[in-house]
Amino acid sequence: MNINSWELFKNTLLVIWTLWPLWLFLIAIIIIKVIVEVLIPREFKSFKATIRFKKGAQWRSDRDLLRWLRGMTPKEFEEYIAELFLRLGYKTEVTGGAYDQGIDVIAEKDGVKHYIQCKKFVGREVGVGPMRDFYGAIADHLAKGKGYFITTNKFTLEAERFVEDKPIELVDEFKLVKYIRLTEKEKKTVIKKTNNCPQCNGDLIEKKGKFGKFYGCSNYPKCKYTEDIKK
Repeated sequence: MNINSWELFKNTLLVIWTLWPLWLFLIAIIIIKVIVEVLIPREFKSFKATIRFKKGAQWRSDRDLLRWLRGMTPKEFEEYIAELFLRLGYKTEVTGGAYDQGIDVIAEKDGVKHYIQCKKFVGREVGVGPMRDFYGAIADHLAKGKGYFITTNKFTLEAERFVEDKPIELVDEFKLVKYIRLTEKEKKTVIKKTNNCPQCNGDLIEKKGKFGKFYGCSNYPKCKYTEDIKK
């Protein structure tokens, strides 16, 4: 190594050393990210999504609700949809990211996995291109489950025709609002807390049938236990 190269090497080391607070800061950021993504339980990660979900319930009109949803970031929208399916009785996991391969949320119910893609399209309809990509991403994963393509807009006719013979449900702005309103009705359900279902240990939920109110198992239709409400 000649003198000029040696001087350049020493100067480079000096610059690196003088910037050590920056390297320390970057290392701290990486450690914090690892803690958040790996060590913190999923329940804590979904806390913000739960708060966001409850906040959305304050909107009185469907138009205001859609405007609020469209104002979310893509990540916030994925977490919101995961919370929505959680309230519909699924176990959910947000998988969205740079390497999600077109699957943003996995929703599981009765041992069957369903795959969800969330697209917050604003100002334009969802065409057949994203639909082909989504089907290509989930085709090898589907067994008994199906795919959900959820958007805050509408789908083109070509996109609707593409999924006609495929296990994909298209959830446009109108159906999305319908699902959200459904969870608001479920939230009003009364749970009998004195005891659980004697057959499967599920919750006994107050329901209304053609003969009046009764308690039904929360695991219906898997468990069909019912119990009269004593007046």
